[in-house]
Amino acid sequence: MKKETKSMASIDQRCIDTVRMLAVDMVEKAKSGHPGMPLGAAPMAYVLWDRFLKHNPNSPRWFDRDRFVLSAGHGSALLYALLHVYGYHLPLQELQNFRQWGSKTAGHPEYGLTPGVEATTGPLGQGFAMGVGMAIAEAHLSSVFNDERMSPVIDHYTYAIVSDGDLMEGVASEAASLAGTMKLGKLVYLYDDNRITIEGSTALAFTEDVGKRFEAYGWHVQSVEDGCDVDEIAAAIDQARAETTRPSLICVRTHIGYGSPRQDSEKAHGEPLGPEGAAATRERLGWPAEETFYVPDEVLSHCAEAIGRGAHLEQEWLGRCEGYRGANRERGTLLDRVIDGGLPDGWDSHIPKFDPDDGPMATRAASGKVLNAIAEGLPTLMGGSADLAPSNKSVLNDEADFGIDGPAGRNIHFGVREHAMAAIVNGMALHGGVQPYGATFLVFADYMRPSLRLASLMQTPSIFIFSHDSIGVGEDGPTHQPVEHLASLRAIPGFSVLRPADGNETAAVWRLAVERGGPCALVLSRQKLPVLDPANGVIADGTPKGAYVLSEAPADLLQQRSLALTLVATGSEVPLALEAQKRLAEKGVPVRVVSMPCREIYLEQNEDYRSRVLPPDVPMLAIEAGVTFGWRDIVGDRGAVIGLDRFGESAPGPTVMDTLGFNVTRVVGEAMNLLV
Repeated sequence: MKKETKSMASIDQRCIDTVRMLAVDMVEKAKSGHPGMPLGAAPMAYVLWDRFLKHNPNSPRWFDRDRFVLSAGHGSALLYALLHVYGYHLPLQELQNFRQWGSKTAGHPEYGLTPGVEATTGPLGQGFAMGVGMAIAEAHLSSVFNDERMSPVIDHYTYAIVSDGDLMEGVASEAASLAGTMKLGKLVYLYDDNRITIEGSTALAFTEDVGKRFEAYGWHVQSVEDGCDVDEIAAAIDQARAETTRPSLICVRTHIGYGSPRQDSEKAHGEPLGPEGAAATRERLGWPAEETFYVPDEVLSHCAEAIGRGAHLEQEWLGRCEGYRGANRERGTLLDRVIDGGLPDGWDSHIPKFDPDDGPMATRAASGKVLNAIAEGLPTLMGGSADLAPSNKSVLNDEADFGIDGPAGRNIHFGVREHAMAAIVNGMALHGGVQPYGATFLVFADYMRPSLRLASLMQTPSIFIFSHDSIGVGEDGPTHQPVEHLASLRAIPGFSVLRPADGNETAAVWRLAVERGGPCALVLSRQKLPVLDPANGVIADGTPKGAYVLSEAPADLLQQRSLALTLVATGSEVPLALEAQKRLAEKGVPVRVVSMPCREIYLEQNEDYRSRVLPPDVPMLAIEAGVTFGWRDIVGDRGAVIGLDRFGESAPGPTVMDTLGFNVTRVVGEAMNLLV
């Protein structure tokens, strides 16, 4: 390797080596991290950021910026170095505090923590799939708003650096296949082809021809044999940007740990180089031997040009938006709302009320009606299902299909790709300007779990529709009957699990999901349920609090004795609790029924409200067709739980429910046992 000196090095090389050595110094000081990827991938990252990326360091959330995702999130030191030298609000002290408590330079990039970080990445494949979601949002919004008579107001690219590990993960394969089908021409990924994983050479487990695989997906594929050749990398990016009908993958042959004694070794991946290794790397790169976190003045001066360029580009865009508003006031108002992320006045005015006289209705069916009503007042709503839309009622009627009918369509056919669907929904939410949703059966939430967890880490406004929510699914049997899934989803911090009891609670939880802003799951029944009377406003007022008194004990019984028991239930078990309340009243036992559509929101309420809904001195019996895990925290030592700590059976839904104990006789018996 030719050793560069300060006098010999071009400004490009100086910038690249600055990024490399900042990453090395971060990892060395923290005694933790991944130096190999930044050393090898710095040239491609620099070329992208310096010559192509449309961004404004002083305005990281500018709406028409290009999006850059470091899907290989273990290389976070690379991203932090770029953010620092390009003038984002990430001072050198934060780089020196890499991976430490309270720093803005976490071990893997975290959205909302560090300015300029577009997505929380690290679990491999997630950034890849979220980038697809961002590209979908851009394609949709540009198609809706851009006027061919004027300069575009939505016109940006989505870029990512992806690794061998990303491309091995199934979620990336799912997302890549869909991206090719959708012809996302403004999606450009740089593949850090260093051929090393933690265990050694990729030849141990990854011998396919990646380029041919992506060509089969419908991608435009190029190869750059020298990952240090900035001009060749730039030429490839130019060609990728010129390709408008296919997403692009640029396979860049790099060397992990470039310039270090551990170059091309798995030992460069996930541990510091050590003092001797870092010193040797400095020498090989012609870098000052003693000074750490060194940023040459000429590098800062060169990279600072991005601030002026970015400010000019944003101001130019603001001017285009002003002209757009002048030419079309109504569309301009909608564009402003899309950019700001607000809800239009009256967005929920079309949400229906359901009448008990109309007869029983599955909450999945009610959800479909509410979804379409919301779509009338919320034009940013878009999404779809993992090939189950007819079952989970997630189609927007009279709306076009995205990618099939063009990018203006609001219905997305994700195919049988639950994991990619969830990650893509997150990416759409991160992009902004759309309210995305994805739908499947509750049992398949298992395929989506990593993406659901990331949605909570990022607090994206991602809405996930899960139908077929219990053993009431029936004949499909235990493989399709969720049992542990409600508890599993509730275990995710910051994730709201909304399980409505009827059509009117379904309407209320949909309103809550849109307004709340964080990630949530709407958990819906396959079987028909009685419609609760919305006349007194209890449902509309109580649902946003997570739990409420749906039916108080009969007044005449309460005159004779105090409240004896509280039945608390969710979803399809609420009608069962109401029926049991009647039977117990016939026995002279005053019982209250509490519907708890969202345990997480209920627990957010103040103690006074919680104790009024569920008096702690009154025994409680919880009813839910799922595992009992977590319910003891609600009912306490004096209470009991009717649940299901086993798998279901294949039989008609009513038979399964009744045989496994979800019937009035059992509820009344358990209630009486508590009163003994």
